[in-house]
Amino acid sequence: MRIAYLTSQYPATSHTFIRREVVALRRSGVDVQTFSIRSPSAAERDGHNDGGATTFTVLDQPLRAFAAAHIAELFRSPLRYLRTFRLALSHRAPGARGLALGIAHFGESVLLARELQRRGVTHLHNHFANSAAAVGLLATRLTGMPWSFTMHGISETDYPAGLMLARKIEAARAVRCVSWFGRAQGMRLVAPDQWDKMHIVRCGLLFDELPEPMPAEERQPIILCIGRLSPEKGQAGLLRAFASLVRDRPGIELHLVGDGPDRHRLDRLVDELGLAGSVRFRGRLSEADTIAALRTARMLVLPSFMEGLPIVLLEAAALEVPAIASRVAGVPELVEDGVNGVLFTPGNWDELAARTKLLLDDPIGAAQLATASRRKVIDEFDAMKSAHLLRTLFGSPHC
Repeated sequence: MRIAYLTSQYPATSHTFIRREVVALRRSGVDVQTFSIRSPSAAERDGHNDGGATTFTVLDQPLRAFAAAHIAELFRSPLRYLRTFRLALSHRAPGARGLALGIAHFGESVLLARELQRRGVTHLHNHFANSAAAVGLLATRLTGMPWSFTMHGISETDYPAGLMLARKIEAARAVRCVSWFGRAQGMRLVAPDQWDKMHIVRCGLLFDELPEPMPAEERQPIILCIGRLSPEKGQAGLLRAFASLVRDRPGIELHLVGDGPDRHRLDRLVDELGLAGSVRFRGRLSEADTIAALRTARMLVLPSFMEGLPIVLLEAAALEVPAIASRVAGVPELVEDGVNGVLFTPGNWDELAARTKLLLDDPIGAAQLATASRRKVIDEFDAMKSAHLLRTLFGSPHC
């Protein structure tokens, strides 16, 4: 079995779960070839450990390679070439930009198809139902090989990806869903005869790659938030909640890990709230540095308005770091309020502040929640267990 994994960018700092999944599949005996549409930054490439394997990056190839692939495919099967081009023109968002992207996706898919065939790939899998998935779908129409993809979060039902999500589900051999909530969002878009191809396979952790949890009494007085600095992640609300906490706890700090379009607005809000001495923007960190920051933090807070099932919550659980998260999407499938973590109503910053205060004031209770969360991820979110399920999924002709 030779499986191709295709993403928009591989590796990516924010998608460490894909790397772990590739490693787990390879450990389980699957030959996984990695493909990327565009190149990562030098920092992301340097911080990535993929066992020395190489990734084929579509947009790094010379124009002559694209031309040769298109000429060869046109002469090999002109009808299939034209039918796939027609699919590319219809499988897109409306408007001039959508048309341009559809043509670009087709151009990329022909080169990808040629490389898949050259390597003897038997199945193509995409992570996320995005533009890269459109390229993957088109490439498998050219090659005739089966295609599947992973649905992660509610963003895949938003515009523009959501326009074509139902058609992607219908075209796929199998759809892997990381949460029951995500599966339900896909189910509502397609006929019931498509539901059985949608399977729950959790994203998991490679526990042997993670350090041992740090004793709670040795952790730093830091509340950590990890995520893209973007409005849907709710960091502005977290800053408001933190402002009400820090008045009584001048030694506590809030660290924000990540970057994004909201950075300048969040900077201004920090100044407005008088938090300049208590809030630190850490920027984008490597996988190893993120784990190190998480391991030493007092707690993790995720104030998002929308999520899939955040990997950082799994990592916090494995490191026995208490977590507070908004009660959205797939989060309650991992965090059970009062059992192995704390949930709050999304957008209710007074509630977030109150629940954070409770955890800070009850370190013994917080440690008990964190211990329970570690047990849960070991039982349900092991990357090796997920790899065995995926191996079956990829190899089954009736999935």
